Amino acid sequence: MRILSVVGARPQFVKLAPIAQAMEGKAEHLIVHTGQHYDEMMSDVFFTDLGIPTPDFNLGVGSGKHGKQTGAMLGGLEEIFEEVRPDWVLVYGDTNSTLAAAVAAVKIHVPLAHLEAGLRSFNRRMPEEHNRVLTDHASDLLLAPTEVAMQHLATEGLADRSVLVGDVMTDVLFRTRAAVQSRTEALPSGVEPGNYYISTIHRPDNTDDPVRLKQIVDSLASLDRPVVLLAHPRLVDLARRHGLELETGAVRVASPLAYPQLINAVMNSVGVITDSGGLQKEAFLLRVPCTTIRPETEWVETVELGWNVLVSENLTSLASVVQRPTPDPTTAAPYGTGEAAGAVVSALLEQR
Repeated sequence: MRILSVVGARPQFVKLAPIAQAMEGKAEHLIVHTGQHYDEMMSDVFFTDLGIPTPDFNLGVGSGKHGKQTGAMLGGLEEIFEEVRPDWVLVYGDTNSTLAAAVAAVKIHVPLAHLEAGLRSFNRRMPEEHNRVLTDHASDLLLAPTEVAMQHLATEGLADRSVLVGDVMTDVLFRTRAAVQSRTEALPSGVEPGNYYISTIHRPDNTDDPVRLKQIVDSLASLDRPVVLLAHPRLVDLARRHGLELETGAVRVASPLAYPQLINAVMNSVGVITDSGGLQKEAFLLRVPCTTIRPETEWVETVELGWNVLVSENLTSLASVVQRPTPDPTTAAPYGTGEAAGAVVSALLEQR
């Protein structure tokens, strides 16, 4: 069987790693990198650090507006699909790469499987919400990470195409945690292990409005410990255009980290402040308190179990939320036990 994975952004590279390993000896596995994330730290280094095979195809589309970027991917992917004629196109998550591959596959009748199906924020302002919903309804096989995701798919009439496989991010995180837990990675000057917060801010609702971004930065700046803000190039550029200084008060700006270094940094922190979906879950799995600057989350289990608190409109409360006591311990495993990749491969092989 020939399976073609399409990836293009940092969370997808992480999800690809255990899938690529689980494919070995069971199926012919080809990889398309759309180039949605084009700088080395957000792309090439992830492949190296996670042991992912070199992509068989690289579209190199780079950044751009949603329509332009998705359209550029669509044309290139269609040509690749026609050349390769895979038994399955496997798409990951909720990026523009995901949607472009889904549309390209269904237009030429190539079977489509969606990994991380069924997640819902119910916030239709988020491009990711549209990407995941459209991809789910186009897919022939829905690979759901949680029981909540399965319930969402059933509500939308997609139960007969859905399989609960667990969360592949759990697979790679557990493996990475074991590899880095005895290491201490370099941190910005003046930041000591066990006495800082890790932060990532990237969603347009938080970054594109200069007033909103300033409120967030000012809130981070007021915290009681250094805040290591891992600033994507887009955030740095927006702050410059808005005339905002990111490194102020408690904030220490650093470049994005490769995945193992990110996990090590979170493990050695006292808390995470983010608007990232993946980092919320990684913090929970590492049992590090998380504060999410969004009105909702796809990973509702992290909130229900007390390890994640949402803050959106009232940013003046951010300090008290971030500095809250450590949540009660939990042995809950809503995202599986680290064996999801094998379940994904089995589902693909069984369905064709």
